[in-house]
Amino acid sequence: MRNRKSGYGCPEGCPVEGTLDIIGGKWKGVILFHLIDGKKRFNQLRKLMPGVTQRMLTLQLRELEEDGIVQRKVYPEVPPKVEYSMTEFGRTLEPIILLMRDWGENYKRVLKEETSEIN
Repeated sequence: MRNRKSGYGCPEGCPVEGTLDIIGGKWKGVILFHLIDGKKRFNQLRKLMPGVTQRMLTLQLRELEEDGIVQRKVYPEVPPKVEYSMTEFGRTLEPIILLMRDWGENYKRVLKEETSEIN
């Protein structure tokens, strides 16, 4: 597990803050969403997320790995083959990630409806 910042207001740390510390940010939720349907290689993830830099993807995957959410498997071959997948513990985030997807789809629909009412 990574070293965590101390909580903001809860002596033991707010559970929501702890969750957001692990899956928050621009790319972690997206990485986890793409890993829900199975393991992916680094370049597969890059293609699925064209806006992420190689450095940022590497950093985010490392943090998720350190937190026990993602596992990295290196195959002993040349060139090296590396696959990323969700751990069993990481899979417990699946319902949250899918609810975030559903909320995002609903939000886009609401924005579209509001935009069409204005025009």
